Formats: sequence, C-alpha cells, structure tokens
Amino acid sequence: KQPRHQGFSLIEMVVALAVIGILMASIMPSVSEWVTNSKVRVAADSIQSGLQAARGEAVKRNRAVTLWLVTLSDNKVMDDSCKVSATGASWVVSVNSPDGKCSAAASTTSDPMLVQSHPSGEGSDGVTASATAADGATGASSVTFNGFGQVSGTTPIGKIDVTAPNATRSLRLIVSTSGSVLMCDPNVSSAADPRHCPN
Repeated sequence: KQPRHQGFSLIEMVVALAVIGILMASIMPSVSEWVTNSKVRVAADSIQSGLQAARGEAVKRNRAVTLWLVTLSDNKVMDDSCKVSATGASWVVSVNSPDGKCSAAASTTSDPMLVQSHPSGEGSDGVTASATAADGATGASSVTFNGFGQVSGTTPIGKIDVTAPNATRSLRLIVSTSGSVLMCDPNVSSAADPRHCPN
C-alpha cells in the first residue's frame, strides 16, 4: 500500500486565496480611510504645536511672535518658494513675515527672525488648511502673540479647519483671544461630546 501524501489540493488552495482576497477587498477602504484621517490628525497636531511654540516664544522673549500659515511649491520642502496664505497647511513661527524667506535659519537677529517651521508634506501630504478670523468669514493667514501670550493685532486667525480629500473626519483649531488653542471636531453635533466645537 502506498503512503498517502499530505498537503493542500489545488482546489483547497484556490478557495483559501479567494477567501483571503475577499477579506482584503473588504478592509482596504477602511485602511485607506484610516490613513487619510490620520494625516488630518497629524497636520492638526503640527499646527497646534506651532501655535503653542509661537505663544511660548512670545512669552519667553517678551515680544510679539507670529505663526504664519504658508503654501509651498513642494509641500515636503521648506524653501523660499513659500507664500503667506490663509489656505496653507505648512507653517512658520517668526517675528517678521517669512514670505519668500522660509528657508532661513533660526535666528534672533536675521530677518525674518525665524523660530521654527514645518512643511505640511511631512506626514500629512494632501491635507489642506483653511484659516479665518474669529468672525468665521474673513480669511486670515497669521496670528500674533504678545509678551503675555495673548493674541494681538488686527484680524488674527481665530480658527483653522484641517481636512483632506476623501477624509471622513476634519478637525478644527480654535485660537482664543487669551492665546489658548482648542482642537475639536466640527462634525460632532452633541454639546455633551468632548470633541464638540463651541460656537
């Protein structure tokens, strides 16, 4: 009697591959959605860190320091192609306007007296930001903090909406006149939910 060989038959292998294929096809949209939503979160966290850095630097130096939203020709490279914009997801913290000077080294004396910068392409490529003044309608590209850490100047950024194409989640950063920054989800309607954005 010949020994029977143990293993998979061709039919069993095809059925197993078909089941794996169906499972992969069902989870791929969820994975893609998760990646996109993660990019939105990374961009919002980055801008929030920039706002906190600007405020902290203003208090430390006891002088006005500004966070500027900027657009770049290549979102992964902070270079002199930068333009101050209410729709930029990249940011620069400096004393003076960094328009066309974003590649400058950090300095307390050389214009634009740059403190810190971050291109949006680092971890959040494809994400967009839209900043408005506190009225929610007027575009704003910067927010200045004074030596007390409070917002100063005319038409400073009051809120920044961060989103991405095909994202199921967007985030909002709200900058109060006292200088505090709140991150919330504008799609949450229940005021009892801690992710809710106040009016």
